[in-house]
Amino acid sequence: MHYQAVEEKKGIALVAHDSKKQALSDWAKFNRGHLAMHHLYATGTTGKILEKVLDLPINKLKSGPLGGDQQLGAKIVEGDIDFVIFFWDPLQAQPHDPDVKALLRVAVVWNVPIACNRASADMIISSPLMVESYRRELPDYESYQEREIEEEPDLILVASN
Repeated sequence: MHYQAVEEKKGIALVAHDSKKQALSDWAKFNRGHLAMHHLYATGTTGKILEKVLDLPINKLKSGPLGGDQQLGAKIVEGDIDFVIFFWDPLQAQPHDPDVKALLRVAVVWNVPIACNRASADMIISSPLMVESYRRELPDYESYQEREIEEEPDLILVASN
């Protein structure tokens, strides 16, 4: 079994689709005291809004459709993000839905908790585990990474000079 040490000061990603930015902003104002104890990351416009509303430093990434969701995914893989708060709109298709799905997928792959609405965000942010160190279990992907790659008989590799 593999574990990752998660310190008292967590990396929290804050993301919201346009129709949910107000809801996330309201939630963040209510939970400012909790959020102030952690490293905050946010995509594009959400980061700008929250920085003004909270008067806290926020590591602002690109807008979601411009690669911000993928940047957050990379930060999860690198171990910088310990908790994702993503208020997404389940009733509205997004032009960057594949990026959203990839972000949610990578959070699940690396066993990072995800809150997709106010109730789940409230439950996680108020957990005693948010203010103490924690050993997050990491799935063992060694066998996947070390697997044998079978050659396809129909695959022809062409070398270029």
